[in-house]
Amino acid sequence: MAAWNEAENIKRMIDTLFDDVFPKVPAEMHLLVADNHSTDGMTEIVEGEMKKRPNLHIVQQGEAKGLGNAYVVAFKYAMNELKADAVMEMDADGQHPPEFVKPMIEAYLNGADYVIGSRYIKGGSIPKEWGFTRKAFSYFGNLIIRLSWLKFSLHDGTTGFRLTRVKGVLDQIKLDNLLAKERFAYKIDLLYQSLKLAKKWVEVPLAFRPRTTDKSKFNTKETIASLKVTFAIAIRDKVQFIKFGTVGFIGYLVNAFGLKFMTSINAPGLLAWSIPVELSIISNFILNNIWTFKEEKITGVTKIAKKFLAFNGTSMGALLIQTVAGTIGDLVFGKGARQILLPFIIVFLVLPYNYFMYTLVIWKTKKVVQ
Repeated sequence: MAAWNEAENIKRMIDTLFDDVFPKVPAEMHLLVADNHSTDGMTEIVEGEMKKRPNLHIVQQGEAKGLGNAYVVAFKYAMNELKADAVMEMDADGQHPPEFVKPMIEAYLNGADYVIGSRYIKGGSIPKEWGFTRKAFSYFGNLIIRLSWLKFSLHDGTTGFRLTRVKGVLDQIKLDNLLAKERFAYKIDLLYQSLKLAKKWVEVPLAFRPRTTDKSKFNTKETIASLKVTFAIAIRDKVQFIKFGTVGFIGYLVNAFGLKFMTSINAPGLLAWSIPVELSIISNFILNNIWTFKEEKITGVTKIAKKFLAFNGTSMGALLIQTVAGTIGDLVFGKGARQILLPFIIVFLVLPYNYFMYTLVIWKTKKVVQ
């Protein structure tokens, strides 16, 4: 719970969570307050409550300013010092009602690696007190995320109420490299990376409330920063696909010249279609590993050998697709049509299959969303 100068709210949140919410949750619950030396007495309130509540903790943000940096410090503390199995992000100002903690935890205990408190699914809502501008910013901000990332199953990409499994998700994210850590926009980058790493993610309803005191700290600058991060991620993601396409084109050339050579020596149809595929597989593996997926680059002789075998295993589907489709083409159109048929087989059958398998199995840049 990142909080700064929330003296009016923090005591009520602590009491509600420890006295009403945590006892109903079938898990060991801790509350970690990420402070930055509050000047309104909040720090002293938390420290006083810690004497009565052993599962209450506080960590100071340090020199790095901004909401994102506060959460990064807290994430590291939760993982390294508290040995947390999962970490939930929650506001201290009452906008995230404490009663929604329980369904978030239940979703995690039921197997979700990433749980999103969503205002835009059935059972969720935004405050009726919000003006038209705030509602429009929220609605269109989420729409932009869904469209630019092609994440149409995601309904709420700007909520700050989330739960993340540590092992395999949060501990795999380079927290110090998150975009816009000084602002709310860091959550956009954290969301994107968590969705990529989570084997299973779900949204649970969240009835978002207005602040109980003062006014929201979200403003136009935060909105602009969030949009910048959203588009930066979208472009970065598309660049990877462009690289993948380029490598695939090189693999296609290897495939095409191999097919032409095999045809020139009158090789049997099965060999004529399958051997060029294997040559293109080798080309694709090398170039994708050192260029397209260099951030997930596989290193070490043993790992490379194992991954290459796995790569060949997943590519058997591509080999099978091309061999079957090509052999059928031979029977229907004759061997003379091979160079005409090959681009259609590659673009409409092999390329989609390869991209799915490469990113899902070999370099694991995305996971199936359930």
